[in-house]
Amino acid sequence: MAQVLQPTIKTRAEIDRDLRRGVPMHAAPGEAGGRPTRKPEWLKVRVQQGDNFTELRNIMRDRGLATVCEQAACPNIYECWEAREATFLLCGDLCTRRCGFCDVMTAKPQALDVDEPNKVAEAVRLMGLRFAVITGVARDDRDDAASAHWAATIEAVRREMPACGIEVLIPDFKGRKEEPRRSLERVIQARPDVLAHNLETVVRLHSSIRPGFGYRASLDLLVWAKELRPDQVTKSNLIVGMGETEQEVYEALRDLRATGCDIVTIGQYLQPTVSWHLPVDRWVHPDEFRRYKTYGEEELGFAWVESGPLVRSSYHAGKQYEAAAKRLALR
Repeated sequence: MAQVLQPTIKTRAEIDRDLRRGVPMHAAPGEAGGRPTRKPEWLKVRVQQGDNFTELRNIMRDRGLATVCEQAACPNIYECWEAREATFLLCGDLCTRRCGFCDVMTAKPQALDVDEPNKVAEAVRLMGLRFAVITGVARDDRDDAASAHWAATIEAVRREMPACGIEVLIPDFKGRKEEPRRSLERVIQARPDVLAHNLETVVRLHSSIRPGFGYRASLDLLVWAKELRPDQVTKSNLIVGMGETEQEVYEALRDLRATGCDIVTIGQYLQPTVSWHLPVDRWVHPDEFRRYKTYGEEELGFAWVESGPLVRSSYHAGKQYEAAAKRLALR
């Protein structure tokens, strides 16, 4: 009797499962991770797919570019794209790290697109941006953690749009060979207006939520940025609703301010998927966000704190920089 061959073609869900790396399979939350309760009214977002949204999406698609707006399922994508603001995702759309809150795919990344810096610069021009935000996946597979690619992108945007402000949201540059401080120096030498690196969560939760990074290492990166260029505006981000306490957020803010960090953004965690991401611990009330802003600006002296349920690191980035720059000039 002929042997029955079992089909070996994987479903899309199985492929997605197998490509997710960075934590052991048994450590994934799975269906038992729980679903978040119904979102409160202050987290409801209205879809606004107007002409600007469509035009920006087409510009990205035509040039094979990715945005973190889409990859990370940002709730502000409609508002920002309608206002002609977007955050470019550099170095491909596959990350070598796996964080418990992030919806960017973790897998072996593709080769870098050597023309990507010019494509980003062209897109910035076509979109008519006055302030461009560039973030990117971690590239631990590269000797320099792709820092030369980052620097080249800043330089390309400067050539194409000299008056355009530039914020870069960088990983920690743990490459295969080069020391992270040297990689950081290369990016700072390209002179971005804002150098951002996200702490994301409090010290107690950091190793479980952000494996592959380090709480102290992220703070050190922000310290190095000020050492390498004292007038460099630096920025970081915290996500709340992942199991931290309010007092722990205050502690993280103090740690960030001690590095000389100028701008902080604080927003609500939203669970991208049930199977692969941490469940929402709590919906943080707008009043608590207001307390973080008051404490950060009035008690600690941050130049700007953007704090609210729907805030993300790049949300209103140009306005944040303008406001912070004015305050810093007065000091």
